[in-house]
This record gives sequence, structure tokens and C-alpha cells, in this order.
Amino acid sequence: MDRILLSTVVHRPPEDVFPYVVAFTEYPRYTEHLESVRKRREGDAGGVGAIYDLRLAWWKLGYTARSEVVAVDNPHSLEWELRKDIDARGTWRVESEPEAAPEGVETASRIYFEAVYDPHSADGNAISLPRFVSLDWVIGKVQPRLLEEARTVVQRLVTDIEGEPREVELRVHETP
Repeated sequence: MDRILLSTVVHRPPEDVFPYVVAFTEYPRYTEHLESVRKRREGDAGGVGAIYDLRLAWWKLGYTARSEVVAVDNPHSLEWELRKDIDARGTWRVESEPEAAPEGVETASRIYFEAVYDPHSADGNAISLPRFVSLDWVIGKVQPRLLEEARTVVQRLVTDIEGEPREVELRVHETP
């Protein structure tokens, strides 16, 4: 299994941050390769059990991932798992970190994004590949881009939460 874990500080308390983390249908604004997110099934009152179809596109490929929210601890964490074609799961965590707030800012939180996945568990029949293109070739091209995509998502999420862009220091804790 490969793992990406990164974090950054956002200048808001967890209660203000968490609604952005759980707003899956807004995620296409955060990355160029996620075309759309469609809620397929409602979850319980906390969001557990909600299923989303995430339409991804890169190069000449398109794919719809199915993600389910498997645990929520509002406003601290949300866990998800992909439900078809690849073994993948992840967590968004939001932890209060008031000591990280710069002068003039009341408080801060640290947002963690974690994804754990097995790239070789991908179902080769799930993606219509161009002639002479192997799934191993696609995995080799996509895998190095995953960290950059995660960085972009977190950077743009912070901009949304704070209402304006700023330099965000991303701390990479683990990469494949």
C-alpha cells in the first residue's frame, strides 16, 4: 500500500473548517482532473454512508470512482473508502492548533489529508485504455502526479476557507 499524508495550517477554528472538508460536491473547484462529483446516496445525519461518484479525467482517460463516507467525527475527522475498482481509503483530519496562528489572527487549525491506496489493485477492465496503452503505463504516469494533486486540493481548500489566497506551507509527512 502507498500512502500520501500532508498537512497545512488554516487560520480558522475546526468548526469553521470542517464544513468545507465535507462539501464533496465542491471538490471539482480544487483540482483540474476532477470534472464532477455527484451524490449517489444520502448518508445518516452525520454523513456516514453517503456515496459519491467522482468523475476524473486525465490525458485521454476518463473514470468514475465511487467513494463512501465511512466515519465522521464532526468537526475533527472524516474517513472515506473507494467502493469499486481500486483498493483506496483516506482521512481528512482537522486539529485545533491555536499556537500556529500568526499575529493578528485569533486562532488556527491544522488540516491533514491522508490517502492510502494500492495502485496495483486497479481493475484494468474499469478503464477504457487507448490501443497499445497498458494499465501499468497509466499507473506509472498517474502515481507521481497524485502528490501534486493533493497539494493543489489542500492549497485551494485553504483559499476557500479563508476567503482569500495566501502562501500556504504544506508539510509532506509521507509519500509513496
